[in-house]
Amino acid sequence: MSTISHILGHFFRPTNWFLSSSTRSDSDIRVLSSDLLSAKGEVSGATIARQILNQYRELEDEGKLSYFQFILAEMDFDSAGVKSALSNYTTHHNAKSYGQFIAAAQPQWRQFFRRLNEAPDATFDLVNMRADLLRLMRAHSELEVIDIDLRDLFLSWFNRGFLVLRPISWSSPASILEKIITYEAVHEISSWDDLRRRLQPSDRCCFAFFHPAMPDEPLIFVEVALTDNLPASVQTILAQDGEVTSGEDMDYAVFYSISNCQKGLAGISFGNALIKTVVEELKQQYPSIKHYLTLSPLPGFAKWLASLPAQDHDGVKQDILTLATNHEQIRKPLAAAYLSQAKRENGMPVDPVARFHLGNGARIHQLHIDADTSDRGMKQSLGVMVNYLYQPDELIENHENFVNAGTIKADKAVKDYAQKAKTYLPTV
Repeated sequence: MSTISHILGHFFRPTNWFLSSSTRSDSDIRVLSSDLLSAKGEVSGATIARQILNQYRELEDEGKLSYFQFILAEMDFDSAGVKSALSNYTTHHNAKSYGQFIAAAQPQWRQFFRRLNEAPDATFDLVNMRADLLRLMRAHSELEVIDIDLRDLFLSWFNRGFLVLRPISWSSPASILEKIITYEAVHEISSWDDLRRRLQPSDRCCFAFFHPAMPDEPLIFVEVALTDNLPASVQTILAQDGEVTSGEDMDYAVFYSISNCQKGLAGISFGNALIKTVVEELKQQYPSIKHYLTLSPLPGFAKWLASLPAQDHDGVKQDILTLATNHEQIRKPLAAAYLSQAKRENGMPVDPVARFHLGNGARIHQLHIDADTSDRGMKQSLGVMVNYLYQPDELIENHENFVNAGTIKADKAVKDYAQKAKTYLPTV
């Protein structure tokens, strides 16, 4: 069959994408998937891939689960073939036998996802497909093996060399601004006026990473306040009537919100590269800035306090969360203990934001109470926030000490607060 006939055959068979979902059976997408793996031509492969992605998008969760189970069952590698290829390579040890072994050792679904990505605008569809996979994996752990390869492909497709840094301003396209509102994950953007206050003043800026295959979809973005002092409250940063800092007075660049945008890219780290790239950008634009730091939440603080055993206080046994809620003066010591001493089984901090910034080489600089009085801020961290300081000359050393030995770099004041926590937490 000619290439043109092959393409037309797919467009006019009963599994066409333009038919309503009620006229299709679950087998349609499976037949197309098998066809994609056997397709020889680039054009015909891209056409089939687009049909698959269109049909997949219309499936409910039950159908998506069934489809992933089909991929797991039908696109695994051939164990006998792997053993044979390995034996052949061991015997001959040349480029040809090595290539045959590598091909045999990869499951077919890896090549399948590559071919799906050949369809026009397929990358965003695949990101959303992985988001579905991650969600379904919670109850179906057998699907995790598929994600190992899909994540590995994404690590290659979304490496730093492909990412494009773009400033987001009040004059950016409305479609992008709408997505910034939707994807904001730290401090909710309540309205267009709220967004304008974060983007329009000359001492506020926002930067996002984009990928050429997804030019209208931000991957991650960071909001920055450029100030002449260190803000002790995010409400001060977000205030409607705040004074604008002039360029020559800017001394601090405060990263107060970092939001990942694509659930399907979970586990693909962009934050480290984003912060470092934005710091270099700001250095060029604002040479007066001397300090680069965050104003970050402690999202697991209240949960950690609730998990601790009750302690005697003034002769009465009280749970620690209630104690911290009612006694503001002990929040800093408890927060310092949480950040520096609450660890997971692998020795890393319990707090995910701490793991991220300390892993980037930052150090714990200052703690602030009543720093986030929003409902979320009070519920997650009793209003406490923390600065992670990015000191260029110590980033590498801090990173290596943290990764290799779990060493947490913190200012003396923070360490002193952690010591005071022993008064309230003898078990810490």
